[in-house]
Amino acid sequence: MIGAIIGDIVGSRFEWHNIKTKEFELFHRRCRPTDDSVMTLAVAQAILDSEGDPASLSQNAVRHMQALGRRYPSAGYGGRFRKWLRAENPQPYNSYGNGSAMRASPCGFAAKTLEEAVAMADAVTRVTHSHPEGMKGAEATAAAIFLARSGKSMAEIREHIEQNYYPLGFTLDEIRPSYTFDVSCQGSVPQALEAFFESESFEGAIRNAISIGGDSDTIAAIAGGIAEAYYGVPEELRDMAISYLDDTQMEILIAFSEKYMG
Repeated sequence: MIGAIIGDIVGSRFEWHNIKTKEFELFHRRCRPTDDSVMTLAVAQAILDSEGDPASLSQNAVRHMQALGRRYPSAGYGGRFRKWLRAENPQPYNSYGNGSAMRASPCGFAAKTLEEAVAMADAVTRVTHSHPEGMKGAEATAAAIFLARSGKSMAEIREHIEQNYYPLGFTLDEIRPSYTFDVSCQGSVPQALEAFFESESFEGAIRNAISIGGDSDTIAAIAGGIAEAYYGVPEELRDMAISYLDDTQMEILIAFSEKYMG
């Protein structure tokens, strides 16, 4: 899960100031955890609270997303999600935005089977992003993470994604010159997946994701979660990232990591 948070923090300063290169300083004083990190942590807490009672996961996801969202009101939420956070009786709003995928990484890490990873992603997604494309983006992210941490090869993970979710008939070099800001799942999750598939290291996946521009923090968060499951995270990058987190965020991260990631 720290991989998604690292991607978010590193990508945060490039979201509205895109770059088209892999050469940049990873951590900078203008970096910060955004809504991607906050909602990832909210899903992680919901999973912790639902241990032994999977039927409660959706309810717990609503509770913790609202609680953390209200605690960090300036994290950078989209307009409809901001209204959902404040609602007394929050309802799904048929979104296909990439917010569903950027918060799904804990599902891939906590699940014991591929089917459970997908079911958990569905449970935490349908409370907001109930559009089929929103659901698909979250499922694909959680599935890729589960397969990566289960020891599947890059080729096997790609095959599963292409057979079940997205055809990836492009390279980053091909799309980099013309790729623009796109917050839909269908317009950013395949790109995040390809950033992972073209990587040779955790850091390389983050650099790949940011180098195409677009919704940089979210694309890097998605790629970072998968890359963590496949490569692990270098200790120095982990240490740099947690320096941006406060005590509340660290408490959730530590509890989830100890429970599900050893």
